[in-house]
Amino acid sequence: MGDDARDDGHDGVGAALLAVRGITRRFGDRTVLAGVDLDVAAGEAVGVVGPNGSGKSTLLRCIVGADEADAGTSVLAGRTVDEREPAIRRDLAVVMDDTDFFPDLSVVEHLDLVARAHAQHDAEEVVNGVLDEVGLTEVSGQLPSTLSSGQRRRLALASAFVRPRRLLVLDEPEARLDVDGVEWLGARLLSEKAAGSAVLLVSHDPALVERVCDRVVRLGPPTDD
Repeated sequence: MGDDARDDGHDGVGAALLAVRGITRRFGDRTVLAGVDLDVAAGEAVGVVGPNGSGKSTLLRCIVGADEADAGTSVLAGRTVDEREPAIRRDLAVVMDDTDFFPDLSVVEHLDLVARAHAQHDAEEVVNGVLDEVGLTEVSGQLPSTLSSGQRRRLALASAFVRPRRLLVLDEPEARLDVDGVEWLGARLLSEKAAGSAVLLVSHDPALVERVCDRVVRLGPPTDD
């Protein structure tokens, strides 16, 4: 699982905004990831693909520090990725499947707090624009717990889009989105690239990967999850 990691189409051109080297993760006597390397440049999207159990989500978690790798490094804009560092918090926006929300804050209050905590300029205007874009304006006064699973996924994505960022790390961002939502997501990620942001994503949607990603890193072979 992870002892075969291939970067399809990487020509080594361009300085990496994110440089990942030698990420290794073991659980007991099982090696999930074995020395994975990847680069993501500004304005580029890289997809991580592979069969179930190949360590895709584990790789993202190790890169952003949500899980501790047994070996390897992740460097963003010349700095080791550590969310305790203000520069990393400024540059890195992450959406994982276990994204938490403030339970006692409404949707709009949650997004406003995220935007202001990350020193987003014109926070109110940005939040209102993102609410409209993700289709949550009508439920903006509700608590996250009252939303449908698809609406909660949109809120998780909105939480990334209301803050400054140079790198987006997304774990199956299309999960629980309807067809229109996936279409919107693809367009939004292309806009992120056009604006100079880097995107690293795990996805099970081949059409989304083909539309958005400049390169893919393939993990495998699979073992039992």
